Amino acid sequence: MSKGKHLLIDCRNVPRETCLDDGGVLAAMARSATRAGANVISQVRYRFGQDSPPGFTAVVLLDESHCSAHTYADLGLIALDLFTCGSTDPLDVLQYLQEDLDLGDIVVRQVSRFPLEGGTPLEPALAAGNQC
Repeated sequence: MSKGKHLLIDCRNVPRETCLDDGGVLAAMARSATRAGANVISQVRYRFGQDSPPGFTAVVLLDESHCSAHTYADLGLIALDLFTCGSTDPLDVLQYLQEDLDLGDIVVRQVSRFPLEGGTPLEPALAAGNQC
């Protein structure tokens, strides 16, 4: 059990048009999050290309955390980040997103955020000599 679930998703072989469609991807992330039961708070996007390779970053801010996408259109790559807490499952968000968009070939890594033991977050153990 944990405070939240965090998916880090690497998408390869994504069509160039998807990697350039900042408005479409932003809208799809918001729809997918809503369908999964999340509450959308805000949305923002920024398109790259003048002084950097073509692509964009899009973020959907959720009451439950966030969804973000960063694209590399010239390489056909999207880095997705889906983080939710509470009862909203980011795997549901991903499923709905895949129904909406061609995400190419994906690799998903799931991270449990703030693992719980007995209802309280575990305290991290600092390695000897490691001071933060």
